[in-house]
Amino acid sequence: MADPVSLAASCAMPPVLSKSAVAAGEVKRSAHMKMDSYNVGAVAPYQAMPVAGPVITHHKSTALPVVEPHPEMTEEEREATIAEMIGSYMKKLAERTHHHMGYPYNLDFDYGLLEGLTKFSINNLGDPFIESNYGVHSREFEVGVLNWFARLWEIDEEEYWGYITTCGTEGNLHGILVGRENFPDGIMYASSESHYSVFKAARMYRMEAEKIPTLETGEINYDDLKAALVKNAGKPAILNVNIGTTVKGAVDDLDRVLEVLKEAGYTEDRFYIHCDGALFGMMMPFLSRDAPMVTFRKPIGSVSVSGHKFVGAPVPCGVIITRFKYVMALSSDVEYLNSRDATIMGSRNGHAPVYLWYTLTRKGYEGMRRDVEKCMRNAHVLKQMLESAGIRTMLNELSNTVVFERPKEEAFVRKWQLACEGDIAHVVVMPNITVEKLEEFVSDYVQSRARVSIAAAKRVACEAKAAEEDL
Repeated sequence: MADPVSLAASCAMPPVLSKSAVAAGEVKRSAHMKMDSYNVGAVAPYQAMPVAGPVITHHKSTALPVVEPHPEMTEEEREATIAEMIGSYMKKLAERTHHHMGYPYNLDFDYGLLEGLTKFSINNLGDPFIESNYGVHSREFEVGVLNWFARLWEIDEEEYWGYITTCGTEGNLHGILVGRENFPDGIMYASSESHYSVFKAARMYRMEAEKIPTLETGEINYDDLKAALVKNAGKPAILNVNIGTTVKGAVDDLDRVLEVLKEAGYTEDRFYIHCDGALFGMMMPFLSRDAPMVTFRKPIGSVSVSGHKFVGAPVPCGVIITRFKYVMALSSDVEYLNSRDATIMGSRNGHAPVYLWYTLTRKGYEGMRRDVEKCMRNAHVLKQMLESAGIRTMLNELSNTVVFERPKEEAFVRKWQLACEGDIAHVVVMPNITVEKLEEFVSDYVQSRARVSIAAAKRVACEAKAAEEDL
């Protein structure tokens, strides 16, 4: 018998709109949000398959109206209304921050010293290494951060190029674009558990792509990768190597991938490797245990990480580092800027480099190492706590992502902002997550499971009573 939560969800499923209605242009945004199972089979073979049916629960965003001047409202009243709305929003942010567990964001930061920067429109448009005619920029901070990452990933300052991106997705888009521009007829290879932005890049660039199955841990299946490479031996390979997958935190073994390429007959002039290190790419260099290190001493083409994840920042941002010789394929002069540009965006957030520089300067390599050790230690604590409560879990050796059974209460998932996929959910243990917060989460989860069990038992009792009445 289905549990009451799943049963209620299936009964509440909205009707699916027909394809003819879509083709006729009759679909409005609010109606489109209900189209959970539309066109699932028609996606490109390299597209990340959407989850269909009642698994995705759409929650429509509300709109906060703009407070227009009104003759019946004085300016003082209007300002007070605006202040009240902002104050209410800040309380909401504080509550949501406290109950944040499912996404890899470090919410433990304090940029109070930098609040004055909001008075300036800081824009690093163009190449970070060549100043443009626009003088309100933070290139000196940006290049300082890039040099820090170049040392971390062991590439000489004269041999790399990079920039601070808007997010990890832009880093992936750029890294794969550099690969495509250097190997226009190359085929992209990525595991089925890669971040969705990797397959988004393949669609955007109209690239032929191979989605490689994974091992149970989420790591790419090296035998299947080799078979795909051998099958397409006539074309160059553009590979995405995951340094921590989105859901399970699995790390593809870069050394093993390089061995597979060699075994499949690919020389270094016939492949390009982009390393998606969104979260764990920042953490792995600081692990004390033996790990397959990401370094430009190996024949890789690019590495990208998110800045707002492990470092922590009030705005989404990231870092992409590639080899200078590769980026020349898409770099061009822009007279309007009096600079060069090989970035994806035009205008670029100039505040983000200052935030990253500030944290890296205050913590240094050793401070980052301490944060990594804390996260790894607390991830094991959470795993033990869940298992002691009878909840099945999984934690990869090189990961701070604890995977467990998907909670059946949607309200609980929403409260703790859990990331779910299929029948699993996860908590990403970040520097801001303390043992006390883990204790609060596990206690709440145990109570949630009890509520679901009691509801299911009552449902059985109700059906039994109804059956007795019919006798």
